[in-house]
Amino acid sequence: MSHRYPRSSGILLHPTSLPGPFGIGDLGPTAHAWVVTLAKSHQTWWQMLPIGPTGYGDSPYQSFSTFAGNLNLISPELLVRDGLIREHEIGNVSFPHDRVDYVPVEAFKLRLARQAWENYSKGRTPHLKDAYEAFVHDKRDWLGDYALFMALKEARQGQPWYDWPTEFRRRDTSGDSLKFANDELANELGTYQFGQFLFFRQWHELREHAHASGIRLIGDIPIFVSPDSADVWSNPRLYLLDGNLRPRVVAGVPPDYFSRTGQLWGNPHYDWEAMRATGYAWWKARLKATLEMVDVVRLDHFRGFLAAWQVGAEETTAINGKWVPGPGADLFRELRLALGELPLIAEDLGEITPDVFALRDELGLPGMKILQFAFDSPQNQFLPHLFPANCVVYTGTHDNDTTHGWFAAAPEKERDFCRRYTARDGSDISWDLIRLAWASVADLAIAPLQDVLDLGTEFRMNLPGTATGNWHWRMPATGLNDWAASRLIEMTEVYGRKRVAENQPSPIQS
Repeated sequence: MSHRYPRSSGILLHPTSLPGPFGIGDLGPTAHAWVVTLAKSHQTWWQMLPIGPTGYGDSPYQSFSTFAGNLNLISPELLVRDGLIREHEIGNVSFPHDRVDYVPVEAFKLRLARQAWENYSKGRTPHLKDAYEAFVHDKRDWLGDYALFMALKEARQGQPWYDWPTEFRRRDTSGDSLKFANDELANELGTYQFGQFLFFRQWHELREHAHASGIRLIGDIPIFVSPDSADVWSNPRLYLLDGNLRPRVVAGVPPDYFSRTGQLWGNPHYDWEAMRATGYAWWKARLKATLEMVDVVRLDHFRGFLAAWQVGAEETTAINGKWVPGPGADLFRELRLALGELPLIAEDLGEITPDVFALRDELGLPGMKILQFAFDSPQNQFLPHLFPANCVVYTGTHDNDTTHGWFAAAPEKERDFCRRYTARDGSDISWDLIRLAWASVADLAIAPLQDVLDLGTEFRMNLPGTATGNWHWRMPATGLNDWAASRLIEMTEVYGRKRVAENQPSPIQS
């Protein structure tokens, strides 16, 4: 059973990169305007990065919860519209418009969530009472743990949970400590629970608008979770932890051509035997929750489900690790039994062994093709003439340089082959690769907005292996200008990717 999507295209843009006056992109008017822009440009897909609350380094891939939403994405304008805050309660704020300055933004958005909770608690918005109570009941499997985790973390000035006093670290429900914390931190607990209600309320409104406009959402699930997360704190038995609840081993990738010492991510490894004993209940809940928010999920580091690089927690590099088997097809059989067909994209990049491709093909999942990786030889499998149709082609991803920046820094041999392959001189390289992607046989073609706008290296989203200076980029207030939009429309029409009513992006099963 293969998961084929109608021939279509879209844009990769994380919501934090949207323009607006509040220091970070959010789920309000600019997000709704972006949906309209995508629809007018004949696109079908809006792809984004993980949308959970960010932790270390502001990375979407190091979240405090795999189930919760990021409070930084809450729209102040929609809070005003719903009567939860008044305009004067927003205050006079001034943020940079071209980048996200996370520290003041996070303080500002948490203050608004706290103010909204206070106003709701005082009865300002009785029309939301039933909706909020239903939300708390619906999300009860994770919401209470997450709210308590965040409240304790705030009370301890952001300290990681594995450094908390024993009674909190081990969630001792038999004693009085957690009950005391719940009582003492009641207002903070309410803020974090209500903040999640606000996030999901605004998110589902945006998704409904997207669907009404013919736009579908591609989300992202990191394979591993952050060590400092409510997920690990509330389910320690599902991870390979030591007697002090610290990781015994951590995840990463081994040394390769690009990194002499590999990459040490620091995420705890799953105890797959413990997961299997529960019927993979946590993974079922995780994927189900994500698919309630998006239409298709990019499954990050797909090869890790076959085998993942495991490094001792005491190591300072990823050199001294080993490949350890994952659950393989067993996990996906259980997921399919529980959830039905799985609308996934397999991120099958990096050091890939044949069994990874075999599982991808057994599941019928589209893999990823990155054009920036393609030009070292005519046999490179990322060249469009070698694509299978069941794949997703990208000019680049959030981890790549912009195409403009990539070409400027690429070895001359690659630049020369790229010019020969595209039959272009390279002066319009971003659109040369967009044309290659859109013209290819790949079912889906995606370009980061930076490439559509032909931006240079200084506008890239992330530099892998670095912990600071990433995830800050914001699109210009002008958005997708008329010149770029007209080229995108032309490319999408010429290469048969235009979104039309009868070409809705439902999987074609074959």
